[in-house]
Amino acid sequence: MKRFVQGALLIAIVLFGSCSGGKDKDAATTTGAVKPNIKVASVVSRPVPQTQEYTATVEADVKNNIAPASPVRIIKIFVEVGDQVKKGEKLVQMDASNLKNLELQLANQESESNRVDELFKVGGASQSELDASKMALDVKKTSYKNLLENTQLLCPISGIVTARNYDDGDMCSGGTPVLTIERISPVKLMINASEMYYTQMKKGMKVKVKLDVYGEEEFEGMISLVYPTIDPNTRTFPVEIKLQNSNMKVRPGMFARVTLNFGEKDRVVVPDQSIIKQVGSGDRYVYVYKDGKVSYNKVILGQRLGTEYELISGVENNSQVVIAGQNNLNNGAEVQIEK
Repeated sequence: MKRFVQGALLIAIVLFGSCSGGKDKDAATTTGAVKPNIKVASVVSRPVPQTQEYTATVEADVKNNIAPASPVRIIKIFVEVGDQVKKGEKLVQMDASNLKNLELQLANQESESNRVDELFKVGGASQSELDASKMALDVKKTSYKNLLENTQLLCPISGIVTARNYDDGDMCSGGTPVLTIERISPVKLMINASEMYYTQMKKGMKVKVKLDVYGEEEFEGMISLVYPTIDPNTRTFPVEIKLQNSNMKVRPGMFARVTLNFGEKDRVVVPDQSIIKQVGSGDRYVYVYKDGKVSYNKVILGQRLGTEYELISGVENNSQVVIAGQNNLNNGAEVQIEK
């Protein structure tokens, strides 16, 4: 019995020792926290072209709607949609019956005015009669000129016919134009630029234009007008761009992409893997590594440059940024660089 008790005590001591030894080992293991592994990339400042891209729809330089001043019947339209026309060219002939009647009245008034003038010279008519005769002649001439313009429609600009709304014999009410003429050499594009570029937009500045219909082919344009005011709601201002379009390849309605180059600026450029978007906001952040720790830096992005981003601010030149392992990090965390 004595041997049994001694054996039991020995087993209890061994078990107690082994249990206490295990606890000491776990405590030793947990005293030092494991540092997250990260990968970093060195970033530097370099010259970055300052370009901005805008979209626009091509417009005619000038657009004229051709219509008579009063309702009249159309006798003949001499052009079709797509025809090129010149300034002063006769486009439409209207009913001239009223014009012929007025022409006879004008001839009679001229004869009457001449007769009164001769009588005035010999004392057979007063000054008031002469003045009244001349005034009546002027009224007839003005009426004749107006009706003449309403009888034949002449082209006010050189351009191309883009719409024809009537046929020969139709009655034109004057509300809808008979023809639409557009000048497409040059053409223009309107863009809305951010106010931050207001001081950099200059009349005469060259721009590059691409049209979706022509793929990667580039056209050269020029800023022709910078509007003097900024919209307080959008903080943008209109800019007019013109393309000479001498070969008339560019047509109104085409979708265009306009690129403006404002020179170069030295900017820090970082890999796109380093950019973190904060959930619930549009803010962007980058972890910067220094002396074994990371800092959570808010950045302002510029242009995307392939697999990199230009930074307007947020990271200093010659820094190291984290490009892998960001999920396990907090601001100020101690880390170790993965070999």
